[in-house]
Amino acid sequence: MADDGGMVCVASVATAHGVRGALKLRCYTEEPESVAAYGPVFDAEGRELFHLTVIGSTKGGVIARADGIDDRDAAEALRGLDLYVPRDRLPATEEDEFYVSDLVGMDAVDPDGVVQGRIVAVHNFGAGDLIEVQPAEGQSQLVPFTREAVPDVDLAARRVVVVLPRAG
Repeated sequence: MADDGGMVCVASVATAHGVRGALKLRCYTEEPESVAAYGPVFDAEGRELFHLTVIGSTKGGVIARADGIDDRDAAEALRGLDLYVPRDRLPATEEDEFYVSDLVGMDAVDPDGVVQGRIVAVHNFGAGDLIEVQPAEGQSQLVPFTREAVPDVDLAARRVVVVLPRAG
């Protein structure tokens, strides 16, 4: 989920739903049903794809209809497609609230300001958000996105302070 020219990924097509072209979407919005409220969705290259209409809900997402997608084969062909909207269509964030695209690409520094790497992804496997920090050399590390492990996020400076786990 990267920030591509002011675009924010709001959902991914998980699979087709039924035989009439409905899509099961994995949503990244705070409220999954709001995914259709931001106007047409775009692909990662910024090409407009279609408008969504939510027709049901499912765990972690919604069932939606998309303009021009009328059968299961067409819906299934979209599996794995990330859906984006322009950043300016999304609500403003609260204090200590961030879009994934705010974080990806930021420098990760230790409490003394020494660069430890760059945030390359944000994951959530069910137990909370994790930021993936990729150092200049070596394997990336997953860091819990908690106040203890990430005590400061400076959007203006494009850096986060991280307390990396100690090898032990």
